[in-house]
This record gives sequence, C-alpha cells and structure tokens, in this order.
Amino acid sequence: MTNLEIFVTSPARRNVTYKCRITRDKKGVDRGIYPTYYLHLEKDEEQRVFLLAARKRKKSTTANYLISIDPTDLRRYGNSFIGKVRSNALGTQFTVYDNGENPKKSWVIGGSVRQELAAVIYDTNVLGFKGPRKMTVLIPGICDAENYRRQEIRPLLEQECILERWKNRKADDLIAMHNKTPIWNEDTQSYALNFHGRVTQPSVKNFQIIHDADPKYIVMQFGRTGYDAFTMDFRYPLSALQAFGIAMTSFHGKIACE
Repeated sequence: MTNLEIFVTSPARRNVTYKCRITRDKKGVDRGIYPTYYLHLEKDEEQRVFLLAARKRKKSTTANYLISIDPTDLRRYGNSFIGKVRSNALGTQFTVYDNGENPKKSWVIGGSVRQELAAVIYDTNVLGFKGPRKMTVLIPGICDAENYRRQEIRPLLEQECILERWKNRKADDLIAMHNKTPIWNEDTQSYALNFHGRVTQPSVKNFQIIHDADPKYIVMQFGRTGYDAFTMDFRYPLSALQAFGIAMTSFHGKIACE
C-alpha cells in the first residue's frame, strides 16, 4: 500500500479535524452528465494536497461512483481504483465499498471479497417538501482503538450487509450517526447550520453528521462554497475514503426524497 492509500483508508487521528475541498469538473464530453470530483486536503490557505477523485459510471442502472487515488486513472480495473459508491434504484440508500470484488462473482474467495465501509440512508420525504433531508450514516465500529483498526465487514450474503443488519436490528458492531437538524432562518428564508465560515452558500446538499451520544461533536460536515466548489471536513472515526463516499451520496438526485 502507498502512503496515500494508507492515509485515505485509515480512521482519522483523534483530536484532528481534516479540512478538505471538493471541486466538480463538468467540462468536456459527457462531463455534464458524468462529472469528475476531486478531493484535496487543505494544508494551509495556499497549499492543497490531492487525496481522491471520483466519477459517475456510465451504463449503470443505479448511481455508481468509482473512487481512485489517481486523478488521471478512474478505471474500474486500474491500479488506482480504491473504492466505489452504489445506490438502490430510488437513490435513497447507498453503500460505500473498498476495491474488493462482488461476492456474487463465482471466482471470488476470502480476502478479495469487498468490504463495506459505510451505508447512508436518506429518509423518504412523502410530502414533496424541499427542506432538509434526514440522513442516517452507518459505519463499521472500531475494534482496536489504539491502532485505529475498524471492524471488517465483508458480506457474502445479503443479510450480512450493513443496510440489512440495520433493518434487522443486528447493528451491535456498527456506529450509527445522523445529520444535525438545520434551523429555519427567517432572514435568509432557508434552513441553516453553523458551519463556522466553512460553508458560504445555502443548499439542501449541506449537512453535518453527529453521533447521538455527543451531538456537539461534529464527525463530518459538507457544504457548498460555489457552483462547483464544496468543503468537506471530517474527524475520527471516519476515514477520508468513507467521508468522500458519504459526500458523493449528496450529489445524487434522490427521486423519493425530493
């Protein structure tokens, strides 16, 4: 594993907030429909370090994003492929995977089966209300806090998947988080959260993720700063890959949530 690969897949160090930027590139053939997203870590105001890139896959029946550690190589079987995000048909439930293989492929054995790194559930908005969307974020628990190691979830059967475990209340080894409820701002006539200057434009895509046990500890925040510019900040226990995958789910239009 390269140093970059280790960094983006490992849980964040405790007591550190990693401040990042996401830029969306819609230029070029097909980019309007299939844009590319670039994640950079902010070292300081002038310097940014590339971490990850993602693009929406063509010829896929559901939302499907490939994630790579090389901005020039976004192929499924390229050496830089590190993860992917997949949705259900309605775009209301998402799973973030590593670069392992689908267990349904007959030749896949043991360690090459893909790991589930996160799942995101957007609550259906039955009233057609354009307000903030409710999110539930599920990630594998940390099994070795001292060495920053998380539980490995490599489902061979559907009932072993994170989403199915959550539905069947078999979630002991999962960490469940939710988005912070925005407050209506009369002045701006929009729902707002306090992003401490990191987010500058109102959008239904903006969110902050918290754990119910400690609502003041913001695990992740994401929001718009320009038409194709966003900030994404994350903390322990998320990794950069998990946070970027969760951010990707916000870019996808959700049929049942609008």
